[in-house]
Amino acid sequence: MNRTYPKLITLTSAMLAFALSAAGCAPLVVGGAAVAGASAIHDRRPAQALLDDRQIEFAATQAIFQDRDLSRGARLVVTSYNRTVLITGQAESAELARRASNRISRLHKVARVIDEVRVGPRIGMSRQSEDAYIASRAKLELAGIGLPDFDPTRVKIVVEDGDLYLLGLVTPREADLAAERVRYVPGVRKVVKLFEYWTPNA
Repeated sequence: MNRTYPKLITLTSAMLAFALSAAGCAPLVVGGAAVAGASAIHDRRPAQALLDDRQIEFAATQAIFQDRDLSRGARLVVTSYNRTVLITGQAESAELARRASNRISRLHKVARVIDEVRVGPRIGMSRQSEDAYIASRAKLELAGIGLPDFDPTRVKIVVEDGDLYLLGLVTPREADLAAERVRYVPGVRKVVKLFEYWTPNA
């Protein structure tokens, strides 16, 4: 009996789960809300901040969809972490990019907006798939960090056209090691640290 095939399925499933999570898709449901619940247990964000981040992302998606010019003239990805919102993607004009940033900055509970939208044509599905794969590889790299109490699920990875953004509540040492580990993942053009620094027992 060939024992390689089940192992390949398991590895592929794990990589796909990492890719979906890193690409900002809805939480993967395995046995109900088990995955989302387990992640929340290890998160350093307060429970209210976790809820706020989900609500901010939903409200931002709605705001973009309801703006006809934005929905037609831009491809935007919104990621909220501890009420800091990262906007990535492409817009047909600088005016559209500014409009997206302004609309999202006015949403309830948004503390800060980091605008990384590029003016230019939208990236294609092939590039988006490559970005998702890079994110999954980066997640696996983070799992190899051997610092005491380091949990890779506390680092949020966003990859856009080869640029890799890191968000999370981490110590300075964790931030440096995370950035160093993902820097050499094939396909990464640059690494941008957007961490908030966390002090134990603070």
